Amino acid sequence: MNTVPKEFQINNVINHNEYLIDGEICKWNGKQTQVFSTLLCDSDDKEPLLIGNTPEMSGDYALKALESAHSAFNYGQGVWPTMKVYERIKCMESFVIKMMTKREEIVKLLMWEIGKNLNDSRKEFDRTVDYINDTILEYKRIDRKGATFQNKSGVRALIRRGPLGVVLCLGPYNYPLNETFALLIPAIIMGNTTIFKPAKHGVLLIAPLLDAFNDSFPPGVVNIVFGRGREIATPIMKSGKIDVLALIGHSSSAISLQDLHPQKNRLRLVLGLEAKNPGIILKDADIDSTVKECISGTLSFNGQRCTALKILYVHEDIKEEFLSKFTKAVDELKLGLPWENTLLTPLPETSKPKYISDLIDNAIELGAKILNKNGGKKQKNFVFPAVLYPVTNDMNVYKEEQFGPVIPVISFKEITTPIKDMSESNYGQQVSIFGKDVDTLGPIIDSMVNLVCRVNLNSACQRGPDIYPFTGRKDSAVATLSVHDALRSFSIRTFVASKDNELNRNILRDMIDSKKSHFIRTDYYL
Repeated sequence: MNTVPKEFQINNVINHNEYLIDGEICKWNGKQTQVFSTLLCDSDDKEPLLIGNTPEMSGDYALKALESAHSAFNYGQGVWPTMKVYERIKCMESFVIKMMTKREEIVKLLMWEIGKNLNDSRKEFDRTVDYINDTILEYKRIDRKGATFQNKSGVRALIRRGPLGVVLCLGPYNYPLNETFALLIPAIIMGNTTIFKPAKHGVLLIAPLLDAFNDSFPPGVVNIVFGRGREIATPIMKSGKIDVLALIGHSSSAISLQDLHPQKNRLRLVLGLEAKNPGIILKDADIDSTVKECISGTLSFNGQRCTALKILYVHEDIKEEFLSKFTKAVDELKLGLPWENTLLTPLPETSKPKYISDLIDNAIELGAKILNKNGGKKQKNFVFPAVLYPVTNDMNVYKEEQFGPVIPVISFKEITTPIKDMSESNYGQQVSIFGKDVDTLGPIIDSMVNLVCRVNLNSACQRGPDIYPFTGRKDSAVATLSVHDALRSFSIRTFVASKDNELNRNILRDMIDSKKSHFIRTDYYL
């Protein structure tokens, strides 16, 4: 620990033994899961460091959390789903103020638990705060839009968005705060009640927020349980009482959970899944800027992002120049600890170095070569990025989302090669295109927008800004996440209609004046 700056040290094992169900933070006295960090185990004689313990809760407690959320929704009659919009907004504003006091603690845990560098850890926290504040503003706009009666064909209607019910929220380990809250926050503010289980990595950093959740929302609105995904999610899904499955993870997990639900037509899906985003480098691309973008796109957070560039297609005419500069840039990268703000940091999953090495070995066996001199060099907690060429479609690194530091490269003469591969892929999230000539770019873009959901011109794939839609085709996503779209994804249009006659007009006027209904109103929160 002497090499760790004092402000980032964890001097004692964090024994987290609390959970949140039905508005009560309870103590857990049962079995616990040990939380290890791989940051300091850079050689075979160093084992991962135990930094904490979390509850390993059983299915019985999962069902208690479900019953709490179900009772809080109370068939749409609960306090939270019927609460006035401005009251729900005040609860969320209270939460984000309390959350901000935990910034340094959460940033430190992001570094230790998942190896994210200091700048990116701070960015993840700050971006999450911005996301919550932007969600509040967007919710106000949606509410204002719904404050006006419409009249068509003699039928008067007041149309608003209403909650869906009970949401099971399962976030990812690579963005355990930001992407999890991109599900949880819009689900809550739209009037749903929730059960939230943190990811297997990045779990300790949720502990500092239990009090903020409990103090800010009515009992049962947010229930936070800890444990194995299968143990917690299986009984909840089998109950049939879940209205929305909100998950960021792998498509196989999403399918398994859906299959457990006995009433699938009742189940709304909000899923962010895997991707195999390609970078397509045309012959007129600006090589230097393209190399810079491809380094960031393939290796930010060691490539552990669904939006990472996971395969590069390089035009034959510039292949030699691009690969020469790209492999040199890769080899110049430094591996360091998170507080050193290097692009490459230790991998949080102890099994990931072997998986990456296996991908490299499989590709070499089938004819690929490692182009960079440091490629594939292995430590206990890391594999140095390997640039593999030529890659073919029978290699595992071509077929699988590697989610780690290995970069497959394919050369092409005709643009039909990457287009065909993308059309046959199981994934369709984003693509990056690097080039200058508009006569060439125009038709390519027109094809790509029908295969993926975001085309990045001369820039790496990314999620933000959060006001833009984030989604995918095929096995890459279900529903759309952005500040605006997420509020829509966790709600449904519902309205009150009446024939436009004197009796109904009088009833509606009286209801608005007397404020007897939170739904039928024409005022809104500024």
